[in-house]
Amino acid sequence: MGLDDKITNKAEEVAGKGKEKVGEATNDKDLQAEGQADQGKSNLKQAGEKVKDAFKN
Repeated sequence: MGLDDKITNKAEEVAGKGKEKVGEATNDKDLQAEGQADQGKSNLKQAGEKVKDAFKN
């Protein structure tokens, strides 16, 4: 996976953290859960990329 994908995944993680924090601040449990889910998806994608990179080297 290229640098663009890694940047996109990191941006998704940061956006998820933002959603989670806004959800906490506004007591919106749905938004908080959505932010956590976004972070989880991003972390899985990043882990997959690390595995791919390990096999390329």
